[in-house]
Amino acid sequence: MSDWIDVAREGSLQNGEHVVVDVDGTDVAVFMIDGEYYAVEDVCTHDGAEIASGRLEGCEIVCPRHGARFCLKTGKVLKPPAYEDLPCFPVRIANGMIQVRDKRWD
Repeated sequence: MSDWIDVAREGSLQNGEHVVVDVDGTDVAVFMIDGEYYAVEDVCTHDGAEIASGRLEGCEIVCPRHGARFCLKTGKVLKPPAYEDLPCFPVRIANGMIQVRDKRWD
């Protein structure tokens, strides 16, 4: 079972901002959108490039390389050329810290 990893202090991310952290060897992008936190693997499932620097449109992110679109709430792919969803990670607030963990290996 993986441990919770501190991402940032609660309130340190503004709306639309993100931070990328290493979670058990996986880059995870944590976004704050409209007061909620969402975490996805920082990799486009189309070609393996990072996705966190893509354009945000509401709760959707558009890959900066080829325009694939994903829902940050669910990881679901919304537009090709990607056809596989982004892995999502649980996020919580504990002791004033935004935390994330990789539950895939539990």
